[in-house]
Amino acid sequence: MKPILYTVALILAMSACNPDNLDVAPGNPTEASFFTTEQDFEALIRGVYAKQVELYNYRVGGYVHSVRHLPGDDITTTGANPLETFASLQPNVGTLTNYYVSLYRIIYRANTALDKINTAAAGVYRTAGLQDRHRGEALFLRGLAYFWLANTFGTSPLRTERLSSLDQVTVPSVADGQLLDQAVKDFTEAANLLPETWDARNAGRATSNAANGMLGKCLVFRGTINKTTADFTAAVAAFAMIRNRSLVANFADNFAADRENNAESLYEFQASQPPGTDNVFLPDDFEPGGVGSTSGFWGIFEPNNSLLFGAPRFIATRKLVDAFDPADPRRDLTLNPATRDIRKYWTRDLKTSNPGASANNARILRYADVLLLQAEALVQSGGSVADAIGLVNQVRTRARNMVPGGTVPVNLPTTLTAAQALDAIRTERFLELAGEESHRWFDLRRWHRGGQINLASGFDFSSDQPTQFGFDVNKNLLFPIPLSETDNNPEAKQNPGY
Repeated sequence: MKPILYTVALILAMSACNPDNLDVAPGNPTEASFFTTEQDFEALIRGVYAKQVELYNYRVGGYVHSVRHLPGDDITTTGANPLETFASLQPNVGTLTNYYVSLYRIIYRANTALDKINTAAAGVYRTAGLQDRHRGEALFLRGLAYFWLANTFGTSPLRTERLSSLDQVTVPSVADGQLLDQAVKDFTEAANLLPETWDARNAGRATSNAANGMLGKCLVFRGTINKTTADFTAAVAAFAMIRNRSLVANFADNFAADRENNAESLYEFQASQPPGTDNVFLPDDFEPGGVGSTSGFWGIFEPNNSLLFGAPRFIATRKLVDAFDPADPRRDLTLNPATRDIRKYWTRDLKTSNPGASANNARILRYADVLLLQAEALVQSGGSVADAIGLVNQVRTRARNMVPGGTVPVNLPTTLTAAQALDAIRTERFLELAGEESHRWFDLRRWHRGGQINLASGFDFSSDQPTQFGFDVNKNLLFPIPLSETDNNPEAKQNPGY
């Protein structure tokens, strides 16, 4: 080996003496040399999607997406968790920091993608419409991140451009409402750029249906908080743009590993793909028939999950158990009434294993959610209450029809007043979406801010930790901005009370 090493060293020494040898191409592609084909841009946009996996990994003592399950009145824990009990919720909570950072990583990747897509050299894109589709995907994913940030932290820095200098690192937090405004802008633009469907090989990528669904959702949220009829009217129009989506016959199919990307799904994180297909985002770990590993994604729900390391498990509240009519088929598919285990996503055939992969996609937006939001928007915009109740009854009818000759839940009467209809919609969202991420707490928060419910006065969170529960409505409607953010960015404003 010595002669070879000597020869290499001699060549390097001689090369160093020759100035002409300093101007050589790098051994690996650089940014300037990489984006020359459609495939390069395809890899770029897939990288934005892939960053969503950070929201589901088990890190620093907790599942990151637990931030979107707690707090609320549908899920409680088997032990103290600051995301539920509030009293110990501080800026240094690791799970909260990971969540915040992961969302901004998605935003940064989306901004980088938009920068490269918008400045692509002429002729690089050869497939008609693909450049617009890529732009729409980046906008959609950025809009999702801002929607989640808005409903968790309220305010934080708003970044819509790629960082190009150090003086852009420290920027102030925006005013309350601006993050949600940005999500509305992103989804509006994305809806006009994305296709209604992709081919089977690309199932699960963002579509115009997903963008219009999230746009309508953002508008309902903003309309609720600001009491603006125009937002509800615009939401109705956005929902009306959704095409060829419907409720599936079996409620359980929305959480089954072998029923992913079905007719009810508008957007879900592609944690896996069927065998024999080219995986778009992550290594394949799908097993036929839904038998395999849920991974750490859903370990928070599973009894005896070794990955929890003694951390509290998530179970249904007694309030949720009692809210279901025992004859409602959704009850036993959602939870075990005896143990209060949450059954969505996790079953006896799906066991927790690798925390970084999953046999079961995370459903982020489904048509039942859209129907209930559309019903709410119709009532709030002064539209037909009867039509709104008809949308709610679609959800209830699907549940009832899962049992031959089923009679529960019954259809709601179309003669309800507007106030009664809104109350019925709130209850239906509680039952239909129970235990699913980004729903219950976000709903409670916006309804409180809009004056429809009062979280400050005797609201029943149904926590199993009553002695440690310490909700302060003047403080806890917003979570604290992580300490790492305020330390690194002095311009970032901490939320009141933390």
